[in-house]
Amino acid sequence: MASGRSDATTDADALLAQLRAFEGRPSGPPAEARDEVNQAMIRHWVDAMGDDNPVYVDEESARANGFPGVVAPPTMLQAWIMRGYLSQPDGAWKAQRDASGEASAQEQLFDALNAAGFTSVVATNCDQEYVRPIVLGDRLTVTSVIDSVSPEKHTGLGDGHFVTTRLEFTDQHGERVATMRFRILRFRPQSSRPKDVALRPRPAITHDIAFFFEGARNGTLLIQRCAQCGVLRHPPRPACASCGSFEWDTVTASGRGTVYSFVVVHHPQVAAFDYPLPIAVVELEEGTRLVGDLIGIDPADVEIGMPVVAEMVAVDDELTIPMFRPAVPVGAGRVGAVTGDA
Repeated sequence: MASGRSDATTDADALLAQLRAFEGRPSGPPAEARDEVNQAMIRHWVDAMGDDNPVYVDEESARANGFPGVVAPPTMLQAWIMRGYLSQPDGAWKAQRDASGEASAQEQLFDALNAAGFTSVVATNCDQEYVRPIVLGDRLTVTSVIDSVSPEKHTGLGDGHFVTTRLEFTDQHGERVATMRFRILRFRPQSSRPKDVALRPRPAITHDIAFFFEGARNGTLLIQRCAQCGVLRHPPRPACASCGSFEWDTVTASGRGTVYSFVVVHHPQVAAFDYPLPIAVVELEEGTRLVGDLIGIDPADVEIGMPVVAEMVAVDDELTIPMFRPAVPVGAGRVGAVTGDA
């Protein structure tokens, strides 16, 4: 009997060699922030996140805590340089071309993966390293490099390759302020799934947020609580913004709340969702806010202040997430009468 590796193994090795030839190459041209770091954008961010750390909005408090002035929340790092899809002609990746018009290394890498059948994508994790605080007036530039491409891996979504991109953020003086490694999985969807059923995009489940999705699978809405000072916080994060403690536990929320704000998404449309799609920021009765789909209601009937209740929805065999439906029948009375507004 002849010995040797199968054709499939040989093809996989050849593809991996092709993909790894991209390692170390710039993903695309540098991208400069369109605006300087500014107080207005920071206020929008902290208001949306419910983060009341005074160093983000008050210069006196920032200086008292050892900063040169007001600083931007570290997690805003990407907000300063990201652009909307529609602002980039022919799509996000198609815009990343050099002066000659040649496709970027990232685009060529993804084309190679698509040609090999790895057509689906999900973000898996993101690591950020902060070198110094980002302050008002900074103008950031980001450069990105294809850091690594993994051998073919077997995952619950399908076989695929993990692609890691390293991004370096510099200020207006060219000095590094932060580094980020962003990893995605380009995978071949499992053939056992019906081809006409689109999966909802996978959340990037890290150590910090795994408890939230585990609770949802068990039918409970869990909110992170600081074990030192008792402050509740959502989204989950490693440290308490109030006292700085890294110790935390969870509380089970009732799921009751009110619509704090909402949008109705019409475009762009993703196959896994029904449109128009109402999405709300819900203020839970425990005091924290949570973003979720609104279900069981016509988008035209959604109102600010409307009472809602959480429902754990299994969107597929692998993912359960909280969504919100009206707590009282629509039209049963004014929202103000239900919530106690004058």
